[in-house]
Amino acid sequence: MKKVVIVGGGSAGWMAAAYLNGALNRGGKHKTVEITLIESPTTPRISVGEATIPSIGHVLSVIGIDEIDFMKATDATFKQSIKYANWLENNGTYYHHPFSRVRPGPIDYSGPEWMRSQRDIAFSECVCAQTMICEWNMAPKMLGEWTFGAPMKYAYHMNAAKFADYLRDFSVARGVHHILANVVDVRVKDPNIITSVKLDIEQDVEGDIFIDSTGFSALLIGKTLNVPHDDYSQWLLCNQAIVAQFPYEDYFPGIVRPYTTATALSSGWVWDIPMQNRRSLGYVHSSDFIDEASARKELLAYQGLNEDADEIETRIIKFRVGQRRQAWVGNCIAIGLAGGFIEPLESTGLYLADLSAVMLAEHFPYDSENMAALAFRYNRIMSNRYLEILDFINMHYCLTRRTDSPFWKAVQQPEHINDRLKSKLEFWHIKAPSNADFEDQAFAGYPYEAKPFDPTIDNRPPVDTAGLWNHESYECILYGMDFRGPEFKEKFGDKRPPSRVFPFIIDRLREAPRKLPPHHIWLNKTLGMPQYEKKMVPAGWV
Repeated sequence: MKKVVIVGGGSAGWMAAAYLNGALNRGGKHKTVEITLIESPTTPRISVGEATIPSIGHVLSVIGIDEIDFMKATDATFKQSIKYANWLENNGTYYHHPFSRVRPGPIDYSGPEWMRSQRDIAFSECVCAQTMICEWNMAPKMLGEWTFGAPMKYAYHMNAAKFADYLRDFSVARGVHHILANVVDVRVKDPNIITSVKLDIEQDVEGDIFIDSTGFSALLIGKTLNVPHDDYSQWLLCNQAIVAQFPYEDYFPGIVRPYTTATALSSGWVWDIPMQNRRSLGYVHSSDFIDEASARKELLAYQGLNEDADEIETRIIKFRVGQRRQAWVGNCIAIGLAGGFIEPLESTGLYLADLSAVMLAEHFPYDSENMAALAFRYNRIMSNRYLEILDFINMHYCLTRRTDSPFWKAVQQPEHINDRLKSKLEFWHIKAPSNADFEDQAFAGYPYEAKPFDPTIDNRPPVDTAGLWNHESYECILYGMDFRGPEFKEKFGDKRPPSRVFPFIIDRLREAPRKLPPHHIWLNKTLGMPQYEKKMVPAGWV
């Protein structure tokens, strides 16, 4: 029986333990691997409000988690979209990136048609009912039996620390071994094969597979195996976040928004994540453009408070964007922050951890003789997904027209736009985005250079296969940022037709108020969320 040793707890470590136990051991019913998780009793968790994407549903299902139990245990709320405010201009405008979209026929012409229209109705409102359902603060579920047509995709906001604790209790009850101790030594042979870790409780833990979930410290993959980290800060300038919590007892706005808000400030953007008992705010910014005191002032101003609000505790979380050159080396696999991090603009933090666990289960090395081949494919898949996320988030910044601060001027400069994204944007000036654009990334003008094949390092140019976002997601961001807007206005002027909303979307929106309850009402009736009195509406909410 293979022994899997996970070093590090938190959301990433316990998600890996729970998923591998669910996928490989059928939730503990058919044990084929032995899973041990070693968690430090002294290392603090980052522990902020966390937003997810719909893929989390697969993970919870494989683990065997009941949705209602999970939501109660983690203070979870629904997430149906990300709302971007003040990204194009600093004038209060916004757009949505919703999770659900219905195609009107076998060929969807909505993108090109909208580009040539007057753009008097936001693109996402033309092609998706979920945008207005979010703006109306409705839940994606009914209180009774579902009778509202096609189900809507959704994810969750939740307390990350409570999620880790929930997964811990769930996993330990189903056979995962849990050890509270600090690792003081790592024993290696051959030279990338870890044989055991020594703990400060005078115990050695041996294993066949070691998972590094030690966060940015990367104890196994970085400090022990010395796997390089590829830095992406040239294209994503933000390197830290200042975070705060606003409990509903003191700061309840009267609603619980069923989406994440990302509001652009002077030197980055602030996440606003609603949970059942509080809102989690975090100002993601670049320390090269703003100091900590000024960042705190802006964060509090977003909430409608002045800088001398001493009762609000804030703290700085520093990060570096990039990925480990190889996430799987020898018998060590990095999952979570040890493997890499792309800033949380599209809620990919937990996603990358859950994808790592899903891919490891699919490529699990039952036969050590084939480990290198499995590791090669795993690394290729994970690397491409990081690069896909890099391109997508880079695009949010470079399309801005803001010139009101040095930060927003900087992110538009050519040196801060990566070559793959430049090629995509240039191509989309010729034709509208479509599925075929993600077959590979060999666009005219892309500096493609074949490199010698190295069996230990995948040197082939990266490929974005739209594993996470297809052309429809790109359309939401491109058209939300008025891509080619001035060009079409100058070319066609008043001859452009009005933007068109599909009739079936109008019908769905007419029916929505009779079917879907307000989000906070669903949370109260179904999960027992307390009823709070309205206290303060954040100044930054649009």
